[in-house]
Amino acid sequence: MKPILFNFTDSELIEFLEKLGQPKFRAKQIREWLLRGAPDFASMKNLPENLRKDLDNSAQTLPVKIVKKLESSDGQTTKFLLELHDNEQIECVLMRTSYGNSVCVSSQAGCAMGCKFCASTLLGLKRNLTVNEIFSQILVAQWELRSDRFSDRAIRPNGDANNEDVSHIVIMGTGEPLQNTENVIGFIERANKDMGIGWRKITVSTCGIVPGIKDLTAWGRPINLAISLHAPIDELRSQIMPINNKYKLAEVLDAAFEFSNLHNRQLMIEYILLGKKNSDGETELFNCTPEYAEKLSNLLKDKNCMVNLIPWNAVDERDFASPSGNAVHRFQDILIKNGIHTRIRRERGQDIGSACGQLRLNNKKA
Repeated sequence: MKPILFNFTDSELIEFLEKLGQPKFRAKQIREWLLRGAPDFASMKNLPENLRKDLDNSAQTLPVKIVKKLESSDGQTTKFLLELHDNEQIECVLMRTSYGNSVCVSSQAGCAMGCKFCASTLLGLKRNLTVNEIFSQILVAQWELRSDRFSDRAIRPNGDANNEDVSHIVIMGTGEPLQNTENVIGFIERANKDMGIGWRKITVSTCGIVPGIKDLTAWGRPINLAISLHAPIDELRSQIMPINNKYKLAEVLDAAFEFSNLHNRQLMIEYILLGKKNSDGETELFNCTPEYAEKLSNLLKDKNCMVNLIPWNAVDERDFASPSGNAVHRFQDILIKNGIHTRIRRERGQDIGSACGQLRLNNKKA
């Protein structure tokens, strides 16, 4: 395997280049390109051509390589299939919005949580990602943004000139972030320090790993926390989320509100709306009946939270169905009537399989 220059310390990079007969100042030039997200050495235009060729033969730039890039039909969402040094694959998503450029990153290759509605867990967990592997996903997106100026995306959705910087991070891609808490925290610290992304523009989403939530509380940074709830009672939640057999709803919410109250931040509650096909092929409501809307309202009454309602995004291997628009709005209306701050999430990139629940560990043999 070729060495990955991004993983080198400054002294290791200098030593590597000296073996190629290069002066020390080349290390600074290369480091600057790496921190811009340069995907290859051909992009490093201020290096001599012969050095670029030598580097191409002997090294790799980032810990991830782009295998495939998919663009949504509206041109505002890009999904990257990335390969790691051990041939495992992950996905990350760049979303260009009116409030900035948001990147959804993966924290693991695969997922062990086994949620019944999600694609990410279909092939199980392969391994945790390192700080550099998570951080490199941001750099891939940043490089893509800086190439936008030469494309027909030079104007952003709100009509303003396209900003070339990543402004928001959501750790909602493949994997459970709080099963990899140490590296996720290391990544967030680095994104804040090296890229200037504010704590309040970074969101960690968890299905409810209580010790990990408590670790975030002890860490003390005022990031945003999102809880994948998806059911208002334990019996129902355990049917679709095996983690609920270990950490019950009350324990998860107690830990989550302790974190959000510490920073006076609104807790984000993620709630996927699921239907099921009956024998006649008609969609029946599963976790989004009016009764469950009332139970969810009682669970969250007088709490500082916002509920994100997410109509289920199709995953071929799962036997759920999306509820009708009327059912979605009826569920929302009940929550609002009961004083719960609620919105229906606008999904991005459904046509390229990059919406919530659709990211997966890719099996190259499939």
